[in-house]
Amino acid sequence: MSKSTQAVVLGAGPGGYVAAIRLAQRGVKTILVEKSRVGGVCLNRGCIPSKAFIHAAKVVEHMQHAETMGILADKPRIDLARTKAWKDSIVQRLTGGIGVLLEKAGVEVVTGRGRFEDPHTLNVQGEDGATTIRFEQAIIATGSRSLEIPPFPYDRKRIISSTEALDLEDVPKRLCVIGGGVIGLEIGMYLHRFGAEVTVVEMMDQILPGIDADIVKTLSRALKKRKIKVHLNARAEGFEDDGDGIRVKVTTDKGKTLDIPCDKVLVSVGRRPNTEDLGLDLAGVQVGERGFIPVDAQLRTSTPHIFAIGDITGGALLAHKASKEGLVAAAVIAGDDEVYDVRAMPAAVFTEPEIATVGLTEDEAVSKGHSVRVGRFPFSALGKALTCGETEGFVKIVADAEDDRILGVHIIGHAASDLISEAAVAIEAGLCAEDLALTVHPHPTMGESLMEAAEAVHGMAIHILNP
Repeated sequence: MSKSTQAVVLGAGPGGYVAAIRLAQRGVKTILVEKSRVGGVCLNRGCIPSKAFIHAAKVVEHMQHAETMGILADKPRIDLARTKAWKDSIVQRLTGGIGVLLEKAGVEVVTGRGRFEDPHTLNVQGEDGATTIRFEQAIIATGSRSLEIPPFPYDRKRIISSTEALDLEDVPKRLCVIGGGVIGLEIGMYLHRFGAEVTVVEMMDQILPGIDADIVKTLSRALKKRKIKVHLNARAEGFEDDGDGIRVKVTTDKGKTLDIPCDKVLVSVGRRPNTEDLGLDLAGVQVGERGFIPVDAQLRTSTPHIFAIGDITGGALLAHKASKEGLVAAAVIAGDDEVYDVRAMPAAVFTEPEIATVGLTEDEAVSKGHSVRVGRFPFSALGKALTCGETEGFVKIVADAEDDRILGVHIIGHAASDLISEAAVAIEAGLCAEDLALTVHPHPTMGESLMEAAEAVHGMAIHILNP
């Protein structure tokens, strides 16, 4: 079968399907190629499934501490198979909705594995045979996958990636997480609240490398409080079967050897771009040493009419970054002179407590030559946090000491992932700490913490003692 189109989008994740819908909205005839289900890793095997489990774990934790509010309930029990079925229903609803949106927008979806034959031809191998698509312009949005390390090859049963971890039927009694980054900590912490004994092995000197140091200290205390063991400066060397499970061999930076008994090992040490076997050389698209595709400010590859977006372009591997890049690439294809120009890219980590961050950390700001003022406001002094029983955490604002511009905002605690959007707008708009301080925030809300932290930058916060 042969087809022709103005634009083809390869990959239907949060970058690809967004780009396809926007192209169709702009009147560009578009074909979207996806090898499995629309929504990509994020909706099917990543962001959405993990947040469903994390919410369920939060409900469990609330029930366990409900007595402090005078609510008496039996000890909660987890039926993970039923929780998984609930999670699957959410995924199906979202992916089904995206399918309807694509159809109503006029995007044609072709299911199969796409590969370039030349700069203007894509061959798609599907269950019903091959389809040849001739296109004028293309967007590559094939995403990334979990990185596998030699000492721990995935067997999908005992040695698992995040994909298998989000599809478990039973809670493992003992879990070893290799990698103290976002994915490993999110999954490890919710499984711990479901009843698993969790140990984290991280080769760096801190968990969540790159996150503000004060935030990491608070999360580290939270992990210790919850009796989740964390080994820093430690390298997982391999494992052996001990008859009752497996034992992970770990070497520390001081030469000490540890044996960590567990039933499953979650390997979460990063992700690699899906750029192999796409025929990129036949399309004239250059690929970097680590497999990422270099792009310019308009997301063009070395072949100007072929664009690349999302995880395959490197940088922060975030779904919302991919979506933004998809919108930019679609606008350029539709004829706009647009560029990817984002000053503030927020990120959220759904640990317990939540973490959200945007802009420079305090250390980064200083290293870039800024003289800084820092304002902090603890949730323990916030009325709404007290009424919710969510007093763990704080808001930290890093501002330029000379002109008061907000350089970074870092939050740990309840609703951090929602609060960070206001901070992103502030940095994107070039606002000062005083602008946030002067903006009236409704009471009682979690958002007041941003206003108070902005006041604290100038030593003028009302509900804490100022230094």
